[in-house]
Amino acid sequence: MSLSAAAVRRSFVAPVLCGTLLAGTTACGGDDTADASSTPSGTSSAQKQKFAKTRFVANAGIAAGATYQWIVKPFRAGKFKKGADGRKFALIKAGLAGTLAYNRLKAATKNAKGDPTLAKAVAPLTAGIDALKDLPSKLRKGESTDSVVNSFDDVIKSVKDAGKGAGAEVKDRVPSAGELAKG
Repeated sequence: MSLSAAAVRRSFVAPVLCGTLLAGTTACGGDDTADASSTPSGTSSAQKQKFAKTRFVANAGIAAGATYQWIVKPFRAGKFKKGADGRKFALIKAGLAGTLAYNRLKAATKNAKGDPTLAKAVAPLTAGIDALKDLPSKLRKGESTDSVVNSFDDVIKSVKDAGKGAGAEVKDRVPSAGELAKG
């Protein structure tokens, strides 16, 4: 049984024509557009709020991991003391980690605004986070490392506590050296 060229064309033309007619009747349907705009899309504010806690936890976790790994841990090991082996390199890494932590904490506060409970918990911490802005340069220069390290550690602990209280527990995530260098 051989199909003619006309039969093959009809088998393709009929579904295309039916689909076109069907699409045309639904497009000219009238007030159905109001229903379509009320459902949230992937970029609507409702969708962004859905992932606010997840993004907050990710950003705060990176800040906490960088702070612990390259600021608090070397400080406790005495790497920032004058005359310590590798002091200069440790201070440079701490300064980079401080910059990364500050940037991730700022991003985490933006993320927190997408969730009402988290926003209330994190709002009082914004002044403390803003105070960290100039501290990475002090670390790189080796200035008042005790107070700088304590400031970073206190802010990280406060953010972790606020997140935990709002149902978004933050766990340390140590960034790679490449991520640290990117800031």
